[in-house]
Amino acid sequence: MKRSTFLILSIAGVYGAALHAAAWSVNNFLMTGPKAYLTYSSSVAAGAHSGMEECKFQFGWERWNCPESALQLSTHNRLRSATRETSFVHAISSAGVMYTLTRNCSLGDFESCGCDDSRNGRVGGRGWVWGGCSDNVEFGERISKLFVDALETGHDTRALINLHNNEVGRLAVKATMKRACKCHGVSGSCSIQTCWLQLAEFREIGNYLKIKYDQAHKLEMDKRRMRAGNSADSRGATAETFHHVHATELVFLEDSPDYCTRNASLGHHGTEGRECLQTGKNLSQWEKRSCRRLCTECGLRVEERRTEVVASCNCKFHWCCTVRCEQCRQLVAKHFCARRDTAAAAPNHIRRRNRGHKR
Repeated sequence: MKRSTFLILSIAGVYGAALHAAAWSVNNFLMTGPKAYLTYSSSVAAGAHSGMEECKFQFGWERWNCPESALQLSTHNRLRSATRETSFVHAISSAGVMYTLTRNCSLGDFESCGCDDSRNGRVGGRGWVWGGCSDNVEFGERISKLFVDALETGHDTRALINLHNNEVGRLAVKATMKRACKCHGVSGSCSIQTCWLQLAEFREIGNYLKIKYDQAHKLEMDKRRMRAGNSADSRGATAETFHHVHATELVFLEDSPDYCTRNASLGHHGTEGRECLQTGKNLSQWEKRSCRRLCTECGLRVEERRTEVVASCNCKFHWCCTVRCEQCRQLVAKHFCARRDTAAAAPNHIRRRNRGHKR
């Protein structure tokens, strides 16, 4: 085995174990990149991980909650899924890789990359000019494409959809960038400002892509022409469909299941045993309805469980310079989706029938 290939496999193994990806690991990304780009492998791994962690946050109180099986961008039996959820996975993981590469570039982690100063000195607007250290998103975009897009080796409609959604994720990184400025002038008059572009918080990119997920567009394909496989007629049908799709719009091909019921072959865990929210401070309406969405609408009941939580309390500052806290135990009520007890329902039915007989 060549040394470069061994290094790739070693990095993949270390990060795959560290990131706890059961069904899929970042070695998929690492094995696709050119061997000359080994120096970026750890950033690619970290970026893929941060993308999936953001996915779990965004779908934390939904039936599909970005399980570990989502990290495997294909289903079993060699049938690749192209659902609305898959489109988000492609976009957020692609965004995560580009984001981390861009950030690490600006931090000086790579010898071959630095700030984007291509616009420095130009007038950007009234009272400000380009300057400072803009995050080099062009670099992050270029390197992330080498790794992420190389996973798609086919030429069918699903491959094109995945490549499109990868690009939506990268465009999201660019669309959410912020302009930061520094004032210049006599006595802080701020008569002129120097400004640069910097990455937004990754949570903002996740929020942006979640909206895109909610607005995702289902592609309606000409099935007769699609049955032609990779023929010119099939490619023509695909090209015509994508002609009307906006570059920043997530697309999918298949309707999603309801995700209520466990399906081990497809990696769907169902909602039985999932925690939901009923009470709490600063809950959104979406979070408050999670018990209905996860439990009731899936034919399950809401079960309350008392859980003991240990947390720091009665913290005091001691001169100088420590903070000492006590460990307090508190019973907290949590709610979970549980199977309906059919055995307990039978006596109620009998009692109702008996009451009717007495009349």
